[in-house]
Amino acid sequence: MTQTRVAATSVDAAVSTRGLVKRFGDQVAVDAVDLEVPMGTVFGLLGPNGAGKTTIVRMLATLLTPDAGSASVGGFDVVRQAHSVRRVIGLTGQYASVDEALSGRENLYMIGRLLDMPARAARARADQLLETFGLADSAKKVAKNYSGGMRRRLDLAASLVGTPQVLFLDEPTTGLDPQRRNDLWDIVRELAWNGTTVLLTTQYMEEAEALARQIAVMDRGRIIASGSPEELKQQVSGRRLRVRPADATDLPVLQALMAEVLGTAQEEGTDQVSGPLAADEQLNLVLREIAAKEIALADVSTFTASLDEVFITLTGTGAGHDNDENGGDAGRNEGR
Repeated sequence: MTQTRVAATSVDAAVSTRGLVKRFGDQVAVDAVDLEVPMGTVFGLLGPNGAGKTTIVRMLATLLTPDAGSASVGGFDVVRQAHSVRRVIGLTGQYASVDEALSGRENLYMIGRLLDMPARAARARADQLLETFGLADSAKKVAKNYSGGMRRRLDLAASLVGTPQVLFLDEPTTGLDPQRRNDLWDIVRELAWNGTTVLLTTQYMEEAEALARQIAVMDRGRIIASGSPEELKQQVSGRRLRVRPADATDLPVLQALMAEVLGTAQEEGTDQVSGPLAADEQLNLVLREIAAKEIALADVSTFTASLDEVFITLTGTGAGHDNDENGGDAGRNEGR
């Protein structure tokens, strides 16, 4: 029986949630979350431990049932049309989910057959992915004898056997060395270029900035900020001016001068001063005042906050794994 797709919030939304809620006992793990992920893009979901990221992914992947609100993936409702959702998604969680008693090739072939691929096509897809993820030489080795990084790569390959429309990557590069991480980034970019939508949770700010066109920052179950990496940086700190005098004894005078023009200024380390820059006119005024006081400069630059600084400012903490996210164990049990 053919299922009818639900109306998405936008015709361009591959993933859409409205007021999504998940509770575990008295704990609210996801609190009225609205998300809209455009088709064919990489969307980053960031947040500290317990923020609710993994719980959202598990609801979108139909492994957990929402307590309130609604969500659709590929135009299908995650509760009423869960079977159809499963046919259009791929999922890689924080832990390898391959069968360790089977070889790498057998794992991928088995998944292909479970997805109703003909035997020949399943074998070809398995070999293609083994080559892509640098596992061709270990194709016949049983997965339990793989290193942690190799099992991680096999798990990622498994999520791509069915060429999903929407791919959920939950901390995908955990356990990968820098070269394999960069290889995965290239694969993710190619997937998005070819039309696959990727929802990525990650603890690595560099990863989010390298891959995601849009980012949502979560804390305590809520979305607290969203936008492109540059928009988030502007929301938190805007553009800043950094000045380093040739003579460090000029720092106090330089700080007072910049504070007068910019409203505030702070010393950075022992040899430079920075302050918020609202307009180019302020930059020109600061430079004129510095010249008037005959302060020699070693360096002048403008900058925005790093994504790491944005994350810490918004959440008050550094990023980390969601291994023990609120309700995470309960979610894993329910999904079995």
